[in-house]
Amino acid sequence: MSHSENDMPFIELTSNEVSNLWSSYLKSSMELRLFEYFYASTENNEIKQVIEKMLNQSQNNLNELKEIYIKENLTIPLGFTDEDVRVDALKVFSDTFILYFCFDLTHLSMSTYPIAISDCTRNDVREHFQKNIAFSVKIQNEIVDLMLSQGVYLKHPQVAIDSEVEFADSMIYLNGFFGGSRPLNTAEIANLSRIVHRAQFSQMVFVTFNKLAKAKELKQHFSKGRDGIKKVLDSLQEVLDKENIPISASGDYNISNVEMSPFSDKLMLFFANTCLGIFCFAMISQAMTSSLRTDIHSKLDKISDDMKKYYGLGLLLAIKEKWFEQPPQIVNREV
Repeated sequence: MSHSENDMPFIELTSNEVSNLWSSYLKSSMELRLFEYFYASTENNEIKQVIEKMLNQSQNNLNELKEIYIKENLTIPLGFTDEDVRVDALKVFSDTFILYFCFDLTHLSMSTYPIAISDCTRNDVREHFQKNIAFSVKIQNEIVDLMLSQGVYLKHPQVAIDSEVEFADSMIYLNGFFGGSRPLNTAEIANLSRIVHRAQFSQMVFVTFNKLAKAKELKQHFSKGRDGIKKVLDSLQEVLDKENIPISASGDYNISNVEMSPFSDKLMLFFANTCLGIFCFAMISQAMTSSLRTDIHSKLDKISDDMKKYYGLGLLLAIKEKWFEQPPQIVNREV
């Protein structure tokens, strides 16, 4: 194979790079199908312009990744095809709900691409992820500005901050169970409100997917997801209510009743397992790391265990339906 343009010696792909490229391909192919339908069904011109940029980015990603796969003589993943979307389906989501979808996908990109680039050696692979990080930052800023201008951005709580520097003087600082617990600190408020906002979005996705899914077992799975998210909201809202900390909520997760789903059952389950699942664990893990009150840590630990069980069932369901595309594997060297 030829050297790169800057005459650096050719380097074989590492296992990390193969894994990251594979994940990027599945993510981009799923996003392309989502954005194709969102672009066709969105009526607001400003939101439509954002979707068009994200759609083009997804298509460019797939083209770049295919080039790398062909150059390396690797099997191109199947991912998601035009069979997984009905662009001509009737409008299901309100334009604002679609904008929340776009915002959520930028968060997924911001949490996965930086990790991917840290594992990469090859210049072309690093460049792929670097461009995606730059795009994600830019489009996320555009989405936030658009949400603010349309009055639909879900702001985090604003609280009065003590102006003095203080140090914890006893183990009571960690107490959350037995009375006399200290007020929440800003890190705990930030993480809890972030999870609550994400849970509100996830709950409505499960409600919508439950209505759209064809398979009875998948409908039941999405229904369990909705109920599980409600428990998350109730558990964390209890903490915030005790502290009199209000959390904003959207009133525009509106959906229309339609007979024909724009997305395949396979795509909806993949979105739930990856976009909702992976990001859910990342947020909970971050919150557990920075939360020092024992009651909060206990609640988050319970939520994490419940989510692991639920998304484990989602993975088993994908395997049962023969929708789970296996990640690249090494050659079996057994004699």
